[in-house]
Amino acid sequence: MPKHKSQYKTDSGFLSGNFIKVVLAIIAISSFGLAFYYDQVSTTLVKLYPIGDKKCLEQFYKNVPPYLNKESLQRDTYPLCFNGFNLMYSGVSKTPLWVAERLTVQRLSQNVPREVNFHEEERIPLDYRSKLSDYRGSGYIRWRLAPNADMPNKTAQFDSFSLANIAPVANLEVLTKIEYLIRGIAIKKNQDVYVVTGPVFATKKLKTIGRGVIVPTATYKAIYMPKTGVAGVYYAENTLKNTVPKVQVISVCALEDLTGINIFPQLEEDQKRNTYSLPLSPNDLASDKEIEYSYWDAESQCATDISEKDISMLQKKFSFE
Repeated sequence: MPKHKSQYKTDSGFLSGNFIKVVLAIIAISSFGLAFYYDQVSTTLVKLYPIGDKKCLEQFYKNVPPYLNKESLQRDTYPLCFNGFNLMYSGVSKTPLWVAERLTVQRLSQNVPREVNFHEEERIPLDYRSKLSDYRGSGYIRWRLAPNADMPNKTAQFDSFSLANIAPVANLEVLTKIEYLIRGIAIKKNQDVYVVTGPVFATKKLKTIGRGVIVPTATYKAIYMPKTGVAGVYYAENTLKNTVPKVQVISVCALEDLTGINIFPQLEEDQKRNTYSLPLSPNDLASDKEIEYSYWDAESQCATDISEKDISMLQKKFSFE
């Protein structure tokens, strides 16, 4: 007689198959739940412990922003990341305290047609924001600390016309010349150049325009070239229109002493005291002409070192919003 198949085995196989399906379903649901939970936790952690945006940080030498050593400078400040540059805006002076950018040959080879579009920076609260009306009839020129000619694309160019990137100056011609020379250094020497630009407020009594925009007594452009170790600062008084401001080349330490800002936190003190004969005219830009060492600054007080904790906290403030 033919043998009947065992009912037990059939039921067992059926139950076993269903059991496996149930287990797989539970695993799938659990995995989805864990993934969702992970995303939620990750989002929360990023909000609580933000991470500096790589695209922002690459504008700084070794990804470290300039640091405000003076507590008085830290009041009402706004770290802002733009396309092609970053800055630390002061709601007290209603100007940047510093603007940082990294110039490369590739970046400077992009010829972007100039489109003037000055605009107020909406990321800054109204009470601390400089306005277009502040500059009207003031007798001062709106100086873009990260200049339009440095910008690699239209988005960056638009950003450069933000009033957060502006300070009032009396004589733009000499500053435009310095900007041209720095671009020339990068191109002729075929080197990356890290640039930090800013105003200097060196007197107790400061002039203001508009609704409290402080007029700087001087301006600076500090540069560092990692390939050769060349460092130095172009320093120009913010003098009247009918006088040509004298341009000096000083050490990074001298600038830090004047401003209370650690301009290049990742440089050693020895590097900051070294001063080079930076080009002062287009004739000094020959590609085969080295930038010569000038002197050792033994007098200026360099900015104090920054802790790793403070560096990390500062880096986290620079991200695209």
